[in-house]
Amino acid sequence: MKPHNTTNPAMPPRFRRPSVVTWVIAISFAAFFIQGLIAADVTLDRLVRGASNIVRFLGQAFPPDFSRHESVAWAMLETLNIAVVGVTFGCLLSVPLALLAARNTAPNAIVRTLARFVISVARTIPDLIWALIFVVTVGLGPLAGILAIIMDTIGFAARFYSERFEEVGKGPSEALTATGAGRLSVIFGAIIPESFASMTATSLFSVEKAIRSAVTLGLVGAGGIGVELSTSMRLFRYDQAAAIILLILVAVIGFEQLSSAIRKRIINGEGVPQG
Repeated sequence: MKPHNTTNPAMPPRFRRPSVVTWVIAISFAAFFIQGLIAADVTLDRLVRGASNIVRFLGQAFPPDFSRHESVAWAMLETLNIAVVGVTFGCLLSVPLALLAARNTAPNAIVRTLARFVISVARTIPDLIWALIFVVTVGLGPLAGILAIIMDTIGFAARFYSERFEEVGKGPSEALTATGAGRLSVIFGAIIPESFASMTATSLFSVEKAIRSAVTLGLVGAGGIGVELSTSMRLFRYDQAAAIILLILVAVIGFEQLSSAIRKRIINGEGVPQG
């Protein structure tokens, strides 16, 4: 029997020597990080004053003032309307755009490239910028918020829809094609049904994202509870602002819990009960 070697144990693998490119990236990141700290003017004095200011803000914010509960509730309802309407139209428009962007459903490479470009533009521009654009074009109010949510949802949902379409197995599609089915029949008979659960989950995530976005869109005049929050902060009514923030938290967390429960049913294969 071969004796166990205890005098020369195997050495653990060593880190490889960093390449020149790695050093350049690391030094560039460190320099950019330091430059960012300097530009932000981070000082101990500002941090201490900031801590005292946040204590004063919390002291003026509590207890929250719910005296304007009626107008705040209507503003929250408007925010939810903006989110739901915007996501609904955004998801509906995302389906054909995703079909044109997916490799296995696009008619040709040119159309696929153009569709992906549109999705990239919608995803790259932040929702707050979209809101500013639509406030200028259609004016203040919920319509600007809805249009901004539509564009933001297209950038988010269409990308994931197209990726899911490309992941669908070829078996069902080839079986339908063998029976003489056309392109549209294959799409609606095999690809979309196979992707429906994933699309539903993505749509629910879009609603969660839209509710949070709709709150901030009101800060630039796109309607919703953001207008009430901005007004309270400008008037230094921090107690009313605290009440609005608490209402936003309840609405967002409540829908996230509902969305999570629906997604679990989808993942577990329970689906929607049949009547």
